[in-house]
Amino acid sequence: MSDDKPPSASRYSSNGNAEKKSWFSKFTQLFQESPQDREELVEVLKSAEKNTLINPELLSMMEGVMHISELHARDIMIARPQMVVVNDEMGFSEMLSSIVESGHSRFPVIGDNRDDIEGIVLAKDLLHFTALNANGDNLKFEIKDFLRPAAIIPESKRLDTLLKEFRTNRSHMAIVVDEYGSVAGLVTIEDVLEQIVGDIEDEFDIDGDEETIQKLSEVEFIVKGHTEIEEFNEFFKGTLDEDEFDTVGGVLTHALGHVPTKGEAVELDGFRFEVINADTRRLKLVRVFRLSQS
Repeated sequence: MSDDKPPSASRYSSNGNAEKKSWFSKFTQLFQESPQDREELVEVLKSAEKNTLINPELLSMMEGVMHISELHARDIMIARPQMVVVNDEMGFSEMLSSIVESGHSRFPVIGDNRDDIEGIVLAKDLLHFTALNANGDNLKFEIKDFLRPAAIIPESKRLDTLLKEFRTNRSHMAIVVDEYGSVAGLVTIEDVLEQIVGDIEDEFDIDGDEETIQKLSEVEFIVKGHTEIEEFNEFFKGTLDEDEFDTVGGVLTHALGHVPTKGEAVELDGFRFEVINADTRRLKLVRVFRLSQS
C-alpha cells in the first residue's frame, strides 16, 4: 500500500496534518477570524512578526502604510518659514548659487511674496541650461521657460490620497495652503514615503554608525544630531554646554524652543546650524558652518 502514497506523503503525519506548514498557510491561519478594526489588525501583524512569519522591517512598513491614512499634509509639511524658495527676479547665477547651497532638487518659484507661487523649478533643468551655454549656445535665461506647474493641496489632504496623486501625476512636490488660500508649507513624495519606510538617506547622510562628523570644507560640516557635545567641542574646539546637554540635537532643541524642523537654522558659539534631517521627535542631521576661526 505504501506504493499508493503520493510523493509528498512523507511530509504528512499519520493524522493527515502537515508537519511543516508553508509560510502562507501559517500566515493565513492568523486571519481565521477576520480583524474587526485596525487595532486588531495591528495585533495580528505583531503576532505574525513574533512568530517570525514577517520580519520587523516589514511589520514597521505595514504599520506605516496604515498610519499615513490617519495623517494629513499639515502633519508632515515643511512649514512656510522653512521653505527654500527662489525668486522670479533672481539672475541665473544667484539662483544657481542658492540651489547648490540648499542641496535640494526642486524649488517653488515665488513672485512678490511666498503666497505668490508661480511654479516649480527643477535643479536638473538649470544644470541642463548651464551645459548648453557651456557648449557655446549663449542662451538668455528666462525663469518662465523652466517653470513646471505647482500642485496646490489643502492642509487637510490625507497622506494616502496625496501619495496616490503623486504617483498618478508623476509629481514629487505639492504646495500646502490653509483655509484662506495662503501658503502654509510644502510636502514632497519623500516626506510621505518616509512615514512608511523610515528615513531615506540622501547625499548628506554620513555612512557608518561610528562617524558622526563629516568635513565638507574648512568651514562646512555635516553632523549627526546624536553627536555628543564633548565630541563636538573636541572636534571644533567649541564651547557648547556639556553640563546641561548631552547631544547636539539637545542643544539645538533647547535653543529653538521646540523639536527642530527641516530647514530651520540657528547661530550658536560661532557656528551656524542648519537642520537638514529631522522628524517629529528628534533632530537627525545638521549642516554646520564655522562663522569664525577658533
